[in-house]
Amino acid sequence: MSEPSLSRHITPAQRVEALREVNRGRSTFGFFWEWLKILCVSVVLFLVIRTFLVEAFKIPSGSMENTLQVGDFLLVNKLVYGAEVPFTHERLPRLRQPHRNDVIVFDWPVDPTKNFVKRLVGLPGDTLEMRQGTLIRNDSVVPEQWAEHTEPDMDPSAEDFRWQRNFLVQTAAAATSYHPSRNNWGPLVVPKGNYFVLGDNRDNSLDSRYWGFVADSLVKGRPFVIYYSYAPDTDATFGWLTHIRWSRLGERVR
Repeated sequence: MSEPSLSRHITPAQRVEALREVNRGRSTFGFFWEWLKILCVSVVLFLVIRTFLVEAFKIPSGSMENTLQVGDFLLVNKLVYGAEVPFTHERLPRLRQPHRNDVIVFDWPVDPTKNFVKRLVGLPGDTLEMRQGTLIRNDSVVPEQWAEHTEPDMDPSAEDFRWQRNFLVQTAAAATSYHPSRNNWGPLVVPKGNYFVLGDNRDNSLDSRYWGFVADSLVKGRPFVIYYSYAPDTDATFGWLTHIRWSRLGERVR
């Protein structure tokens, strides 16, 4: 006579409890697995967006006042000028070329680990000069409603402008008597594959007048909106919360 089946000795309540234990283990593992997948996808999406589409940028100095102020946080469109593909030195196709008067973010030629934001005033082939603080491009005065002069009595050393002599329109003999200043320099010709940039706060800006041109390969993108802003010159412990510039939030960068 055969032995009775073990299943005959398992009660319905025991079966239900056994199923609960199995499902409980699966549920815990499934919960963590789903969250792990979400985390991985989120990290990948963040890296893709930051690398190729949009990157956040903080204004650290007053060189672009009043267009941009210290404490402004910007979103920079990296796709518009063709984002760089990591580790390849190749760029994606551009939506358009940089235009005169664009505000651009770029790697500083003197130290590429630092990001600068300035206004592009000269394209390759442009002839630029400044007379008494007035910018002249290709023999025409450039109307600059954004430019400001806050410290007209101060001027950098003439040594800061020495590099300009190699790009003067004048003859070599005339270059030897060239004595530029912050508000009087040129005319200079912008070489191929480079740009000339200026800060809107002309008396407080470390820009192309002093260190030269910006290579096209160093341009990272164009800021398009201020997503957050606060007054950093406050002594409040939580100034980033209590001194928000609400009127600047969402303002477009022009």
